[in-house]
Amino acid sequence: RVSDAVLGAFAHVPPSPTVDHLVRLLSTWGGSDKFFALVQYTLKLLVPLLHLRARLQHRAGMSKSNTSGVAVRAGKLASTIGDARRLWSFWGILPIFQWLISLERTPQPTKRLHNIERLQGWSMLGFFPLEQLSYLISKDVVPATLPAPASLLPFASTSSKLADSKLTKPIEVDVNRLGMLSCRFWAAYVLLQFAHMEEDRKLLVMKHKAYKRAGMSAAQKRELRASWDALFNQFVANLGYLPMTIHYSLEKGLFKNDTWVTFFGWVAAVAQFYSAWKATALP
Repeated sequence: RVSDAVLGAFAHVPPSPTVDHLVRLLSTWGGSDKFFALVQYTLKLLVPLLHLRARLQHRAGMSKSNTSGVAVRAGKLASTIGDARRLWSFWGILPIFQWLISLERTPQPTKRLHNIERLQGWSMLGFFPLEQLSYLISKDVVPATLPAPASLLPFASTSSKLADSKLTKPIEVDVNRLGMLSCRFWAAYVLLQFAHMEEDRKLLVMKHKAYKRAGMSAAQKRELRASWDALFNQFVANLGYLPMTIHYSLEKGLFKNDTWVTFFGWVAAVAQFYSAWKATALP
């Protein structure tokens, strides 16, 4: 029948393991964020290249315009994705609470590793609220001028002692400084992650020696290979995040050209997406 041929057209499409894998990845908040981070930074890297091509074509007389319309639209899409990712991160503090609670109830391999993870958790508790507040202020959702503290106190308006106090003046919030402070907490997390990876490396070396003494099986070899691969991937991602976090933590930044910031963000995004892809693969 025609209806079966049309409505049942997907009967001729074989199941796709790649699509199944993508669904598993994108069904999680972390997986979706890593995917869109990769798209966002790839688009941001393409924008200057597309503009460069447009300028070269204009000089060669191949185009009337020296700007790329595709680049402009790609930049707008990257900006939209960036806004969406920051909105999605609003509940990112909840897994941090969950992690810190679990951390005190689950034995850690070493005391040093335990303390590193504690510090990382606290740094994220500083990062998320400040990051989200700075975003809301930048979008004019939250006012940049907060009420005077004295206005929240009962009978403050009739108190002569508070008349000339700073408590009676509205508080002006500098959104740029707020963003810088949040990124300093993020930078602290990234630096601590290097210490974390060094502890992980030592534990992997110990495990490798123990397996070798007992006679390493094929399954143990695969386990160690996967662990070393994950550790190397974390290292690459951290190498991308480190210059980014330092740049955003400084008033004048680390790089004069934002393309470098985008490049390091792209490196981290590739490493993070690869990690998420491997984590959601079937055994």
